[in-house]
Amino acid sequence: MDRKIRVLVAKPGLDGHDRGAKVIAASLRDAGMEVIYTGLHQTPERIAEAAIQEDADIVAVSILSGAHMTLLPRILRLLREKGAGDMHVIVGGVIPADDAEALRRQGVGEVFGPGTPTAAIADYIRGWVERSHAGS
Repeated sequence: MDRKIRVLVAKPGLDGHDRGAKVIAASLRDAGMEVIYTGLHQTPERIAEAAIQEDADIVAVSILSGAHMTLLPRILRLLREKGAGDMHVIVGGVIPADDAEALRRQGVGEVFGPGTPTAAIADYIRGWVERSHAGS
């Protein structure tokens, strides 16, 4: 890959707690990635549109509101409808194990819970990008 990995960090819905998203954004930036942070209270439509406009490699959704089973499938559907269904989506937050598995079945690449080391998230992203671009 000839350019920096581009990560869109998104905060959907009414969740007003953005400290974790800001920590992740800063750590990914410090790990050499280009990070675009959407800010608070984004709609799934805005997130999908921003991810496409910014040509993101990864959409990293931070959600603590409990609305993950509504908002994430909608983001995935919108990306598919807009021709970006291959865009990789990950999520971080307080998500029960059953919901995490359901989200993975719907297309979320990985679910990161509280206490996940930021280096593990950066390593996951690097690994995914390397695997996805191995044939190009």
